[in-house]
Amino acid sequence: MKALLKTLTTTTAGLDTLPIRVGAGLTFAAHGSQKLFGWFGGYGLEGTAGWMESIGLAPGILMAGLAGGAEFFAGLLLIIGLLVRPAALVLAITMLVAIVTVHLENGFFMATNGYEFALALLVISATLVIRGAGSFSIDKTFLADSKF
Repeated sequence: MKALLKTLTTTTAGLDTLPIRVGAGLTFAAHGSQKLFGWFGGYGLEGTAGWMESIGLAPGILMAGLAGGAEFFAGLLLIIGLLVRPAALVLAITMLVAIVTVHLENGFFMATNGYEFALALLVISATLVIRGAGSFSIDKTFLADSKF
């Protein structure tokens, strides 16, 4: 178990990921809160579930819970820099699903509900999977460098 935790929290030193983590984390957490809680003009879990059912993602309540939960909770993990690699992997998969199931048929640009924004978030997430949390993170400060 110690080896697994060490692998998941290993990160490359540097502050370069801090603005990426915080910005993407805020974005993901806000989108997740729209889906789960109806905050920031969102439809909440039931409204999101109904929409997901309408586009063929069933069962809608499960899909909405998974997407909203991934975005909200993994977004919070990015912000604080805890378990960034696995959180970013979950977010990358979530964005890949969003691109394929919702946005791809609409082309590239956001103006037509295309995949432009989801692709940017996918790339950011993939970068964090590869790079890790960076120096200013819980992963680096308390977990990766500890003796457990």
